[in-house]
Amino acid sequence: MASEQKKQKTNDSLAKELSEKACSAIDNLSGELHELSNKLWANPELKFEEHFAHETVTAFFEKHGFDVRKKYPLETAFVASNKTTQQGNGPCVAVLCEYDALPKIGHACGHNLIAEAGAAAAIGIKAALDHNATGNLGHLVVMGTPAEEGGGGKILMLDAGCFDNVDFSMMVHPTPYDALYAPYLANQKVFVTFKGRAAHAAAFPWEGKNALDAAVLSYNAISMLRQQMKPTWRAHGVFTDGGTVPGIIPETSQLHYFFRCPTLKDLEVLVEKADHCFRGAAEATGCTVDINWYGYGESQKPYVDVVNNPVLTDLYIKHAESMGVKFPPKTLQETFMMGSTDMGNVSHAVPAIHPVYKIASIAGNHTHEFTAATGGTEAQHPTLVAAKSMAMTTIDILCKPELLEKMKKTFREP
Repeated sequence: MASEQKKQKTNDSLAKELSEKACSAIDNLSGELHELSNKLWANPELKFEEHFAHETVTAFFEKHGFDVRKKYPLETAFVASNKTTQQGNGPCVAVLCEYDALPKIGHACGHNLIAEAGAAAAIGIKAALDHNATGNLGHLVVMGTPAEEGGGGKILMLDAGCFDNVDFSMMVHPTPYDALYAPYLANQKVFVTFKGRAAHAAAFPWEGKNALDAAVLSYNAISMLRQQMKPTWRAHGVFTDGGTVPGIIPETSQLHYFFRCPTLKDLEVLVEKADHCFRGAAEATGCTVDINWYGYGESQKPYVDVVNNPVLTDLYIKHAESMGVKFPPKTLQETFMMGSTDMGNVSHAVPAIHPVYKIASIAGNHTHEFTAATGGTEAQHPTLVAAKSMAMTTIDILCKPELLEKMKKTFREP
């Protein structure tokens, strides 16, 4: 018993020492980290087109002693490893960076800050591992994950085996609030194409089969379905084809829909209900329908819900609160409905966390106001606090085998 207590004290002391090294390393590079974020903010690039970001972020890691595999496994993805621990036998942590922007409004989701936070956390973890290089605590990899905004970059990297040897993973995301229990939703997307028969809309309308009517009918059916949807379910769609000119009965029409739920189980229920709406509309109008539920990669997986590992969550909260972060009550956080992210797929493959952290913006993500906030100096302090929290969470797991085992156990539990 006494030896166990002594060992625990030693582990606690080592974690404290290495955490101080990590935070100091991050502080020492704060100016360069801010510059990295600013470069990305000033040069926004869309999904799978992040060539400037790829070169800028990989150059940062090469400069700071990482082995970087560029353009892997995608043209704008990368995997960087800490040279001093590449042969280590300890657990492997993957810190993730995002850097794609949005059409017309730039970094309105703050991926420039996500890249900065990931880079900062990696610098801190590397400093800790290098300081204790003989201790063989673990291994660090950093992954540049492109195309989160609708491209499923992390799913493609999962399919390519990038996470096969990873024990746990983490990233953070800027929002107007601090939270770890805000649900990120599973998201199934679909293209629905109705085909009818063209006819003269004035002279012989009875000879036509109106594909636009089918689309409108299905849209209205989805709208009425909301009465039977749970408050946390989401359905939103647009018409992408509604005919050509008013004088012709529309021969084709198309809808594009997103369906979102907090769990995959709920999503399967909602998808089945929506499928009936589309098929029923086709039957009622005499049209045919092609329903293309689609995802990403060879497996065509959708974005799934984020499962924040409870052990990693508790550690992150502890460290963030020690630096002044004030989280809303858990029950309130659970009402903060988020969007969807391919980090959810990572969290189903390995233990992971995806905390959101507050920057100075009243407006939410995907707005011009949030774009301005992600490029402002006021975003720097909370970004580095989030990075330090990730670094110290990682150090706790690497230094304390009991936490590592508990993390793995909670991940295996249903």
